[in-house]
Amino acid sequence: MRIGILTSGGDCAGLNAVMRGFVKAITAVDPKVEIYGIKDGYGGLISREYRVIEPGEFADILKLGGTILGTSRQPYKKLIFTERDKVEQMKENYRKMGLDVLVVLGGQGTHKTAAFLSGEGLNVIGLPKTIDNDIWGTDFTFGFHSAVSVATECIDRVQTTAESHGRVMIVEVMGNKAGWLTLYAGIASGADVILIPEIPYSIDKVVKAVERAEERKGFCIIAVAEGAMDESEAPLTKKERFQKRAEQGETTASNRIAKAIAERLGVETRVVVPGHIQRGGGPVPYDRVLCTQMGAYAARLAAEGRFGVTVALVGGGITCNSLADIAGKTKFVPPRHELIRAAKDIGVSFGE
Repeated sequence: MRIGILTSGGDCAGLNAVMRGFVKAITAVDPKVEIYGIKDGYGGLISREYRVIEPGEFADILKLGGTILGTSRQPYKKLIFTERDKVEQMKENYRKMGLDVLVVLGGQGTHKTAAFLSGEGLNVIGLPKTIDNDIWGTDFTFGFHSAVSVATECIDRVQTTAESHGRVMIVEVMGNKAGWLTLYAGIASGADVILIPEIPYSIDKVVKAVERAEERKGFCIIAVAEGAMDESEAPLTKKERFQKRAEQGETTASNRIAKAIAERLGVETRVVVPGHIQRGGGPVPYDRVLCTQMGAYAARLAAEGRFGVTVALVGGGITCNSLADIAGKTKFVPPRHELIRAAKDIGVSFGE
């Protein structure tokens, strides 16, 4: 069996751990299996940049962050609709490499392309990677809990400064469309206010929540998803929102919120942006276990010849979903989610 592996999209903790789980499991089934590591995601499949990788190279990478294969972004819309020749190159190179299956580790865009290639006749197995936890059909994606750990630690550390100086500290957490990372990190760190894209906020209510926290304990912590928007922005398109913010001289929700709080309450307000720190480093124990499970399950699928699917965690068990069924769907945070209800029960404001 000849197997190609690639990692696509943004990096995150757990990519190496999943590949390790897959390779160790598949070589136990077929010691003669050939593993082709494809460089820099779909870009490597387009340009046929790959090398044979010995199973031993995957032995000690369980705790290693990033990806030993490299990664890149190949936007689905641009790749499929405007650069058809690149799609043909991927199909041609798949066949030239003599692959029996292509194993793809990636997020939403990666899975959309994987579903397309599967529909074009390639044998594809997906593995759900993203710190946003927004892939449809899986309870958790690998890399998510590691990012939650980093974001939570960041907010924890910021809180000591907020408490010492009596400040309002706003931490901008990654997440343009879905607020899972901000929700989990906000609850885990005891944030007073949590703002996510799925629940448009009222700046008046945010200010009031800050005022209450200031009166109660002398400082306030706000966790804001980078894609959070206020009630006036919610009906607008993404382009219209950016244009409106540019006209107001504030391009991010965090900066606009900080400005409003400082002006209305007269308190020191600071914005902290952890950024790509949330992607970096090795996986936390939860992700190491999940990655091993998912990688081993993908190997089972490959050995059984079950293609056109992606691995998923559902109700505590590992299973798979059809790529065609999940491609193009986003798993948003439901406004009535039990975590939101629990947070509200303990006094957390969502700016509603």
